[in-house]
Amino acid sequence: MTDCQLYLISPLDVGGTFPARLARALDAGKGLVTAFQFRVKGVDQHEAARLAAPLQAICAAREVAFIVNDDVALAKRIKADGVHLGQDDGSPKEAREELGREAQIGVTCHASRHLAMEAGEAGADYVAFGAFYPSTTKDKGPDAERPQPELLAWWAELFEIPCVAIGGITPENCAPLVEAGADFLAVSGAVWNGDEVAAVKAFARAMKG
Repeated sequence: MTDCQLYLISPLDVGGTFPARLARALDAGKGLVTAFQFRVKGVDQHEAARLAAPLQAICAAREVAFIVNDDVALAKRIKADGVHLGQDDGSPKEAREELGREAQIGVTCHASRHLAMEAGEAGADYVAFGAFYPSTTKDKGPDAERPQPELLAWWAELFEIPCVAIGGITPENCAPLVEAGADFLAVSGAVWNGDEVAAVKAFARAMKG
């Protein structure tokens, strides 16, 4: 049905057994999971770098891109593959100057065509739309404008830059986003809140249609 791929986003707690869980999820989704976003809150950069190290090694061994959420300085420090920027995290252009030509730079664009076009013009490597469904990770509250799958279809038709769908995506509700043209599904809770291997395999079945 599609070449859509999975983009895993970490839970906020990445210590303890999480490295082993990440390895299992990536092995279960070989060829399907192509990116992993490291997303921690409220820890200093030294601690974040320490937490990132084993996860980065697991991703590197499986050729999965390791993307840091919101923090260009941390991405530079640990030589991550890229950074994901929210609307308040600076411009793709500035991130590119810090991280170099090879870095993968993504930008959150919510439900906005205008923000996505701006991000593309500023040199983003991908744009992320969402939250498509209610999400504890990426929701802006009940008043947040929810994009519709048509937004993905519009983007895919007009632009070469890949688009990522994010927000409350599960194996049960992902089909319309895949069919609309999402290049990646960004998922967190649907994988980490249960058996990560079963979840990744369920996504694989749902995405292949």
